[in-house]
Amino acid sequence: MSLLRLVGRPMLASMFVSGGLSSLREPEAVAPAAEPVAQPVTERVDVLPDRTEQLVRLNGAVQVAAGVLLGIGRVPRVAALAIAATLVPTTMAGHRFWEAEDPQERAEQRIHFLKNLSMLGGLLIAADDTAGHPSLWWRGRHTAHDLRREANLVRRSVHATARPAAAAGHLRARLPA
Repeated sequence: MSLLRLVGRPMLASMFVSGGLSSLREPEAVAPAAEPVAQPVTERVDVLPDRTEQLVRLNGAVQVAAGVLLGIGRVPRVAALAIAATLVPTTMAGHRFWEAEDPQERAEQRIHFLKNLSMLGGLLIAADDTAGHPSLWWRGRHTAHDLRREANLVRRSVHATARPAAAAGHLRARLPA
C-alpha cells in the first residue's frame, strides 16, 4: 500500500466516524434538520425506519462502520461507496443554503455544502481506486482472452498431432501381424 493511501484513507474516514458517532449518540440534535429529507425518503423506501431519529441513527451507524473499514483499508471501495450514499442525504438535510435568509448564514451553509461536495468527490475517487491492481472487469476480460488463446493453441496442437497419428495408424493396419 502506498504511503498516500495509508495516510489518506484514515484522514478521509475520520470526519465520518466522528460525525456518525455524534448521530448515534444524539440523534435528536440532528433530527429536526434531517426531517425535510427524511420524510420523502422514508415514504419511497419501505425498508427504512419511519422515525427520523432512527433514520439518523442508521445513517450514523453506516458512517461509523464504513468509516472504520475505509480507515483500516478493509473493503475500502465498498466502504467509500457506503459513506458516499450517506453523505448525499446528510448534505441535503444539513446544509440547505438556498433556504437561509441571513446572508452570513447562507454563506456558511454554502461553504459546508461545498465542503461536503468535495468530500463526496474524494469518496468517489476512493471508491474507484484499485490500489494499483487491475479491476475485476479488466481481470475478467483478460482472463477470457487468455482462455480463448489457450483453447486455440490446444485445438491447433490436437490437429497437428492427429494427422501423423492417423497416418501411423493406417500404416500399422497394413503391416502383417
